[in-house]
Amino acid sequence: MKLVRSIVGFVALVSLSGHVMAGVYKCTDADGKTAYQSAPCAEAASALKIDVKTGGATDLAAQLKRQEQEVELKKLQEIEHKKQLLREASRIKKATEQSGINQQLIKDNPIQFTAFAIPPYRHDRLPALVKPFAVRLPEIEQFRRLAAQKALATGECKRVESGQLSIQSQMKQLVFTIDCSSAKTFQFNEAELIK
Repeated sequence: MKLVRSIVGFVALVSLSGHVMAGVYKCTDADGKTAYQSAPCAEAASALKIDVKTGGATDLAAQLKRQEQEVELKKLQEIEHKKQLLREASRIKKATEQSGINQQLIKDNPIQFTAFAIPPYRHDRLPALVKPFAVRLPEIEQFRRLAAQKALATGECKRVESGQLSIQSQMKQLVFTIDCSSAKTFQFNEAELIK
């Protein structure tokens, strides 16, 4: 009989300790009445989970709100990342189109342009000088062409040997250097080229 009571007591102790380990919830209803229970509260807005080991409490509503904010932030970051990828793809496409126009101009005018007068800048292999201005690559390709045409229009340049972005360039004011076969060099900034 003693053995049976000991076993029953042990089983009761184990099951009681299981409930204690599961946690205690302090629940407050709409009328302001407080109840302590082993199961989560029906309304998260009024729930505190109490850690029976440390005595600390976790506001489940605040925890839920933080989790929702983290999920929302992650969604916004993913949307912004997709937008950035689309902008990059559009920029690459426009730069490729401008480069194609440059190459066609050279092909159609072999007397005025050497074959490598305006070599295309590839977005994935940009020279060190051009890399800081990668976001303006479509404009750079267009301005290189305009600078070469402007140098030819002066009459002092018979043939364009090279048209490159200049080291004097700044993000808000690009500068282009055109070298001619007559050993004449021209520099044009973007403000002069868009007139």
